[in-house]
Amino acid sequence: MMRILLFLGTNLAVIVVASITLRLLGVEGYLTEQGMNFNALLIFCFIFGMAGSMVSLFISKWMAKRSTGTVIIESPSNATEKWLVDTVAELARDAGIKTPEVGIFPAQQSNAFATGWNKDDALVAVSAGLLNRMRPEEVRAVLAHEIGHVANGDMVTLALIQGVLNTFVMFFARVVAQLVDGFMRSRSDGEGGLGFMGYFAVVIVAEIVFGLIASAIVAWFSRFREYRADSAGAHLAGSGAMINALARLKAETEMPDQMPDTLRAMAITKGQTRSLMEKLFASHPPLDDRIRALKEAAYRQ
Repeated sequence: MMRILLFLGTNLAVIVVASITLRLLGVEGYLTEQGMNFNALLIFCFIFGMAGSMVSLFISKWMAKRSTGTVIIESPSNATEKWLVDTVAELARDAGIKTPEVGIFPAQQSNAFATGWNKDDALVAVSAGLLNRMRPEEVRAVLAHEIGHVANGDMVTLALIQGVLNTFVMFFARVVAQLVDGFMRSRSDGEGGLGFMGYFAVVIVAEIVFGLIASAIVAWFSRFREYRADSAGAHLAGSGAMINALARLKAETEMPDQMPDTLRAMAITKGQTRSLMEKLFASHPPLDDRIRALKEAAYRQ
């Protein structure tokens, strides 16, 4: 119940802040006596749809460190840490990007992630479990996969796609609410209508529905970019090593996933998906499909 109240309160606060901001920018409100001003509404939705996504992008490294407990290797304290830092630096140089920050997070499952607002200000982190159980060539392949994400600009692209989808979710939710309001008024000779709270409730419901559709689109893109990152990892570390690393990850999919929800899309694996809904909203393709794609690409070469 508290989460629902917080959600409704946050949404209402966004509407109030949006109205004030747009008026300060000289943009009229999108609801007028003549009906809905679609240009003003689109600007309203674009500003706040992109703003949330961009803020998340710019604080992504801070959030990643805080939520996973990642410890940045400022100065290597042992041979493993030195090898890790040197390997990331080598892969980054080969990929043509600035060396990311390197960190380790305390999870027993073998996993890794990359994040950051641009390719020259990124973070690559691996779990303690990955370092303990994978062979060096497999760890190198996982690091190459994450460097592939950074070099491909996946974090920025994902944020832009999310921002555009946020815009359309907000836009069409309010269009639907206005259509429902107009329909109710027409049925009562202009005396009825949704009223403020009714309009707000329809907007919330429509945003949830359209938000689910948007989430499926983002998940599809996330799955697509995993194949690209696998390909980059195979190019940087070798197809055999990349395939072996994914096979090792597959063997550990039954272990509890300790990655926070906000970072799963940036991790190398989220585990296997089973149901249709899981497949539709999964941020990663099945590991079997990823291994098969790498083998087919190696066979074609």
